[in-house]
Amino acid sequence: MTDHGSPTKYIFITGGVVSSLGKGITGASIGRLLVERGLRVTIQKFDPYLNVDPGTMSPFQHGEVYVTDDGAETDLDLGHYERFIDESLSQANNVTTGRVYQNIITKERRGDFLGATVQVIPHVTDEIKDAIRRLAPNHDVVITEIGGTVGDIESLPFLEAIRQFRQDVGRKNSLFIHLTLVPWIAASGELKTKPTQHSVRELLGIGIQPDLLVCRTEHDLEDGIRKKIARFCNVDVSRVIESRDVATIYELPLAYRAQAVDDRICEQFGFTSRPPDLRSWEAMVERIKNPRDGRVRICVVGKYTELVDSYKSIAEALIHGGIDNDVEVEVAWRSSEEVEEGGAEFVDRFHGVLVPGGFGIRGVSGMLETIQLIRERGIPYFGICLGLQCAIIEFARNVCGLPTSHSFEFDAKTSDPVISLLDSQHRVTEMGGTMRLGAYPCRLAAGSLARRVYGASEISERHRHRYEVNPHYMEPLRRGGMEFSGMSPDGGLVEMLELPDHPFFLATQFHPELKSRPNKPHPLFSAFVEAAVTRRDAVAAAQPTRTRTVGEWEESEASARTNGVTAAR
Repeated sequence: MTDHGSPTKYIFITGGVVSSLGKGITGASIGRLLVERGLRVTIQKFDPYLNVDPGTMSPFQHGEVYVTDDGAETDLDLGHYERFIDESLSQANNVTTGRVYQNIITKERRGDFLGATVQVIPHVTDEIKDAIRRLAPNHDVVITEIGGTVGDIESLPFLEAIRQFRQDVGRKNSLFIHLTLVPWIAASGELKTKPTQHSVRELLGIGIQPDLLVCRTEHDLEDGIRKKIARFCNVDVSRVIESRDVATIYELPLAYRAQAVDDRICEQFGFTSRPPDLRSWEAMVERIKNPRDGRVRICVVGKYTELVDSYKSIAEALIHGGIDNDVEVEVAWRSSEEVEEGGAEFVDRFHGVLVPGGFGIRGVSGMLETIQLIRERGIPYFGICLGLQCAIIEFARNVCGLPTSHSFEFDAKTSDPVISLLDSQHRVTEMGGTMRLGAYPCRLAAGSLARRVYGASEISERHRHRYEVNPHYMEPLRRGGMEFSGMSPDGGLVEMLELPDHPFFLATQFHPELKSRPNKPHPLFSAFVEAAVTRRDAVAAAQPTRTRTVGEWEESEASARTNGVTAAR
């Protein structure tokens, strides 16, 4: 077994040729393999942009903002890290150029540098190296992903820092993995290694020699291609790793294990840990690829559906719910703005509908129309953050006789602000200062659906929102039939709501998708998918139809896309 008293080992993952090759998934998959070998692993992401964190960035530019227990707003890759290594991460696991410079300028203004000229080397690179070392305690391996692509000017300080870091800790304690592209040229019918050669040459010019090359490719890397890459890139042929597209991202650790990636890493680090036991992971992947109970169709009606990465954790959590129910979850993404134009009658085609979080009034009326039809027609509903707030507004308007109800966020002059800022929040002016971020406790009402689903009386979940349910309207909403099944421990903040007379109508102020794992599906997503299965079976029993042909299915999907629904199989 591993000697946990030995020095921490460091893995650095860089990318070349093009962006979005999958450095985050590669790092997470390698992390999973090392965890299965009994090693204590953590992963961090260095992002080269100047924002201090992605909290104020548009989801259309950056995808979702992932939130940790300690309230850090981070890159979405931290979601992959947590889902794969099954460890909660923190503020220290995501560092941006903006944060690095903010820390340095704060120190300079405070006089910490004693009058020295503050420069990229050594001050910026030292700050980056300190961020790496900060994660070393209680971990055998620290994996660090460098955002961006080799050759980008903004990534250079991070690359220089990890080059220095190898000098600091030595080759036996550090390992460089470079992810590149080996494109298939259809015209000539061959794989081209030149982009990889150029990318590695760029890296060598910075002073970094990769120890492993992970090659994204559409075709098998035959022995001749591997040998050519090894020869020109100065790596052992056994360390040229093929990375092809897989049916599910959770299959990637198995593909890497088949090529002994973890063995190569352990050889360099001198680890004598046990081989990984991947039987439970393999069983989980098999349930994703070959579910035994068919398929359910879920529609996500949101503000940012043009970029599905805006809801990456929700997409993954729905897959996890499918694993728990042994069904395939087919997700269709619909823009709430398109609902405003075309109506919400489409909901009848789905077995469940989810309305996720978001900020701003754009598309909100489409969410309200969707929720009204769902409530009236008994379709399973799961609301998250804004999905809870819209459920409150819709219910107040159409059930409680408060037709002007709205959120203070969307209408500061509304006569019935059922969603509002707390009194203490009105005095905060800095953007983000009014946010409730990170893990907060929640007490669940006895006899509620939420209590049954969780199997617990108190839970902790992660938040990212600014506006709360106005406590002055809780009693009218209760009289209308709404149950507040989750409350803050002091009883002042609504955390969960449900409609007891509905087959499944549940909404949360927090973001449960952030704590879902493929091997530990979140109970709320499992319950939602189960409710969708129940509706599917009830609809099938009431209206038996023959199985559609492939052509009919494709025609139906084309119709869905024409009507503004983007299907994701």
